[in-house]
Amino acid sequence: MKEFLIRWLITTLAVMGASHVIPGISYNSMETLIGAALLLGIINALVRPVLLLLSLPFIIVTMGFFILVINALLLLFVSAVVPGFHVEGFWSALFAGIIIGIISWILSSFFRSSDGKVHPVTYHPSIKQVQGRVVSKE
Repeated sequence: MKEFLIRWLITTLAVMGASHVIPGISYNSMETLIGAALLLGIINALVRPVLLLLSLPFIIVTMGFFILVINALLLLFVSAVVPGFHVEGFWSALFAGIIIGIISWILSSFFRSSDGKVHPVTYHPSIKQVQGRVVSKE
């Protein structure tokens, strides 16, 4: 449950950041933003893998750039379903998808450890300090 809430918070902050950077993205209230981020997270978890699998030939031909189109279409779908969350057009959705991806990637790096589990980045006593010596060449 903790991982889900952290992921939801990251997505909410990413959508908020995209709305401040991209002029075509807006929301009416914080509740609308939270609802849009929740729906976007659910769609990304359930629908996006199926869409990626079905569009695999386009993804291969475009060397992965078609994934940006899929992200834009999912963002447009969220804006159509959530009242109060507005995406002006395809290009706004495309650039917002890029910004959301970058912000999510940066924020997720603070919570993901090398074992793939979600942990806040803190001091871990189980990590051993390196004991070494410096060999100078004189």
